Amino acid sequence: SLLATAAIHHGLTTAGLRTQANLVVVADDARDVHHVATLLGYGADLICPRLALETVAAEADASDDNSALISPEAQDHYQAAIEDGVLKILSKMGICTVDSYRGAQIFEAVGLGPEVIDLCFEGTPSVIGGIGWDALGEDVLTNHAAARLENPGYYRDLKRGGEYHSHNKDVVEALNNMNAAHLLQRAIRAGSDDAYDQFARLVDERPPVEVRDLLELVPAAAPLALDEIEPAAEIAKRFSTGAMSHGSLSAEAHETLAAAMNIIGGRSNCGEGGEDPYRYRTRGQSPEEGYDKNSKIKQIASGRFGVTPEYCAFADELQIKMAQGSKPGEGGQLPGHKVTDEIARLRHTQPGVTLISPPPHHDIYSIEDLAQLIFDLKQVNSYADVSVKLVAEEGVGTIAAGVVKALADVVQISGSNGGTGASPLSSIKHAGMPWELGLAEAQTVLIENGLRDRVRLRVDGGFMTGRDVVIAALLGADEYSFGTAAMIAEGCIMLRACHRDTCTTGIATQRKNLRAKFTGTPEGVAAYLLFVAGDVRRHLARLGYRSLDDAIGRVESLQARAMGDPRADSFDVSPLIQPPDPDLGEAERRFVASVPLQRPRSALGDQLMNEAFHAVWDGDEIELAYPIANGDRTIGAALGGAIALEWGERAPRGTAMVRFDGEAGQSFGAFLTHGIELELVGEANDYVGKAMSGGRIVVRPPANDAGDPVLAGNTCLYGATGGSLFVAGSVGERFGVRNSGATAVVEGAGDHLCEYMTGGTVVVLGPVGYNVGAGMTGGDAFIWDPHAGLNARLNSSLVEAVRPEAEDLVELRWLVERHLELTHSARAQAMLDEWTTAIDQVWHVVPLDRVRRIETQQAGRVGAAV
Repeated sequence: SLLATAAIHHGLTTAGLRTQANLVVVADDARDVHHVATLLGYGADLICPRLALETVAAEADASDDNSALISPEAQDHYQAAIEDGVLKILSKMGICTVDSYRGAQIFEAVGLGPEVIDLCFEGTPSVIGGIGWDALGEDVLTNHAAARLENPGYYRDLKRGGEYHSHNKDVVEALNNMNAAHLLQRAIRAGSDDAYDQFARLVDERPPVEVRDLLELVPAAAPLALDEIEPAAEIAKRFSTGAMSHGSLSAEAHETLAAAMNIIGGRSNCGEGGEDPYRYRTRGQSPEEGYDKNSKIKQIASGRFGVTPEYCAFADELQIKMAQGSKPGEGGQLPGHKVTDEIARLRHTQPGVTLISPPPHHDIYSIEDLAQLIFDLKQVNSYADVSVKLVAEEGVGTIAAGVVKALADVVQISGSNGGTGASPLSSIKHAGMPWELGLAEAQTVLIENGLRDRVRLRVDGGFMTGRDVVIAALLGADEYSFGTAAMIAEGCIMLRACHRDTCTTGIATQRKNLRAKFTGTPEGVAAYLLFVAGDVRRHLARLGYRSLDDAIGRVESLQARAMGDPRADSFDVSPLIQPPDPDLGEAERRFVASVPLQRPRSALGDQLMNEAFHAVWDGDEIELAYPIANGDRTIGAALGGAIALEWGERAPRGTAMVRFDGEAGQSFGAFLTHGIELELVGEANDYVGKAMSGGRIVVRPPANDAGDPVLAGNTCLYGATGGSLFVAGSVGERFGVRNSGATAVVEGAGDHLCEYMTGGTVVVLGPVGYNVGAGMTGGDAFIWDPHAGLNARLNSSLVEAVRPEAEDLVELRWLVERHLELTHSARAQAMLDEWTTAIDQVWHVVPLDRVRRIETQQAGRVGAAV
């Protein structure tokens, strides 16, 4: 149906007739969200998934459960699920209406040849080509002849027949056999093992299921002796784990991966779920001492889910997550039933609330915004690398070039088959492209623009053996990330139920009874990765390269693999292995990072750090004053990071009270901690107080201000987990987005106030924009609304405005008095002068589930009184 719909759509468009007709698709092959999305994307106006609707009805009618839905209700639920799924796709692509999505064909193809693309999907990228009409026709006839389709094993490996899966039962069992501590010493000494060799053969000799399976290794020189190749220990330092969060994984599984990577000198990626602070301080190197469980890579997405100054201070690398393999554009996803009290505490959210990193990240709308975030992170932790995670897609090379110019140290290209631990089934298919395509494009564009020597390229997505690593190196990657394979090495048996919280191996679950079954060990995971490193050495020796650095970018050691299968041989891999332009100079042809890491600094921020830190350390109260200008960015972050490194979330002995006069640049007071009080007489740009965990920021106008000022920009208090902010004027849009614990008083705010807020208190003494409380699941917002315009501006599907309780008014008055004391606000004074009248104009904005709890409590009190 998609071929027919797209062909007709393009045909009518070419003839200039498309607007004169609607395309109605009645199809039996449209079943899931992606099918409907592609039909819409290639021009369908109306879709009837006939067989799916009939199947849902038949299943409902055949059910023996008296409580089951009747068939019309079941069909309604199916339709609602499809519609929700399509809306989710629209949201992560940044599209607001179906009209804008219909016919936009924002897709890429894998495995379709030019004759199909040119007729049906004109303009759709299909980089390596693929099958044509003959093969597609064979598939249709085969399915038709079968009459009744058997389960093809689309989502999981079947015991008999079905689609081939790279992580099939035999592969998983072979890798599970290496989950033993005694293998670590064998891996260190010999670099090989019968169990690993059996596993590697299963993977390397499989039928073609990944793009790299279409490539063959070609020696560049005579084979070398193995003792001439760089040691496995050095190769293993290039390894990391995929970004799997504590939340998607159990604490035991998550900490095992961190400990394993620290054993081999690699880097574990904590994902975006935060980390329990006790792990930062665990520095043992043996089971008796307790392994180092600190994740060296800490993800920032972009200032939420456990991101605090302390979290940043203990990172060797801070990763900005712009995309994820299984869900590009969508970010991380954790179902509510996996958000336990423990996970909610670490992520500064509410138990039982589903967590999704919604697109776009609210402090990144352009490459300039990304550059600002990179700058922020290099202030709070000047010793950490900053990486940016991108999804493999057409155009990723151009994006990667922009990321390098923004001074990132690492660009990670994420493949389409990532996403372990929490992804729903609808989010692990049809999203992103194979990493081989994205890596090849990024490498080429960076070389052509003379940028390749300024950045390290990392890649992830289905890595299992040394051959995978070597092919990635030859295509240009410096570093290699293992996700699913690392989980299997600690005991995962690929039940494909990560999102259901029913993992019987205790890995992808938060249930204590299931977590007790976890048997993985850091030594077992470390042994597996060292075996991979040993495998890499053997491949390098056969190819004639002494080190990975010698092999990186050497595409001449790759050629198309003759498969003897017409379908596999229909692919054209030449775009992936095209050597760089020979006319490029030697500097442009460098294939690996060779320029020292970029460490941009803030002169004023460093001055504040140098003059204040020792006083805070000694327990003194120091007062400082500086002029500030628009170019002074991220002031306070360096001092906040240094204090957090020493005291964590505790208050230090001393206090730095700092006054600034002028106009602050971006991210004033970002990553602030306890012990720091900033006062700004003037105005500030965007991101004031972003990710602050303590301390205080006061912004007030100069004495000669004309009145009713706007004193701070957009996205202030983003991802804050503590501290307080007082602004004697209005602020921009998205104020308090993902606020998780900070207290703020401002005198007006733009659209999207308190978006995704999970904790803390926000008081607004003035007008607000539209969409108040979108995604808000916790915290309190008090809004003074003398003109009765608030209800029209609420996101009523998620929050409701109620009258404050007596105890709320006590807190509110204290905050207004404090606001007056700190800012000398005329509006606060006027409100306090008419307090009895003012409190009748104040509304308490709370999430709907809390409204129900409040109503229940009130009803209980009335009943008790009666």
